[in-house]
Amino acid sequence: MGISVRGSARRGATGAALAALALAGGAVGCQKGDSAESPAMTPAAAVAKAAKNSEAITSLRYRMAGKVPGAGRVTAEAAMSMKPQAMSMKMTAPDQAATGPVEIRLVDKVMYIGGNASMTKEMGGKSWIKFDMSALGAGQGLNTSQLGAGQADQNPAASSSFLTGSKDVKKVGTETVEGVKTTHYKGTVTVDQLKASLKGGSKAVREQREKALEGYEKLGVDSFAMDMWIDGDNHTKQFRMRGDGDKGPLDLTITFLGINEPVKVTAPPAKDTADLAQMMKDAQG
Repeated sequence: MGISVRGSARRGATGAALAALALAGGAVGCQKGDSAESPAMTPAAAVAKAAKNSEAITSLRYRMAGKVPGAGRVTAEAAMSMKPQAMSMKMTAPDQAATGPVEIRLVDKVMYIGGNASMTKEMGGKSWIKFDMSALGAGQGLNTSQLGAGQADQNPAASSSFLTGSKDVKKVGTETVEGVKTTHYKGTVTVDQLKASLKGGSKAVREQREKALEGYEKLGVDSFAMDMWIDGDNHTKQFRMRGDGDKGPLDLTITFLGINEPVKVTAPPAKDTADLAQMMKDAQG
């Protein structure tokens, strides 16, 4: 069966949050405050080096701003750990019905969305919706990809590697991003070029990048204009992706604030949480 979540405020907050979560892939950033620009090498080699370095990242903090197809403008700050899998994101979507920030937490394959006053009012005082992936299956008209969790278990560096598939990478110049000296590169890449570039590398890395690409394909984005700002340690400090989707433009800038730092995410109190699985059982009854 399908799912109808009551209240336009809740639908807007949840939809925008999941859209941002699904596209929260970007690059990885070094936190050193005064690193020199990346050493001289060809633009393609510099981009490939940064993509290779991103594969070892286990946790990161980042800031995101821009537009997501179907959700409109979004701003967010997040912390994510790949092993163990966990994420905390606070996001604002001014083009949606909900007012104020929405928070997403991912803990032990359970997703929580809440923290918004409008949602609390709609749910009788509960401030969080719980999406338990083990309790919600395809037989109930829902799967992890629809909830956004299909992207949540990926290393966000996967999307930054897409620029390695470009045939026209160019050096723009040197710029300072968040106090870090970087070299700015840009290029364009199509979905077909991306698919061709995924054939090499390890199976785990290839699967991460394939999953990230699937998220953009579902939005109807078939080509990208991409920018990367790479620091002197060959890590990407900032990343921008632009394209046209079926439901509007994609234009996201992701700035990375820290890597491989401890990330601790806790589940909201049970008394403040509405379980979607239980809500579905009640509706069936």
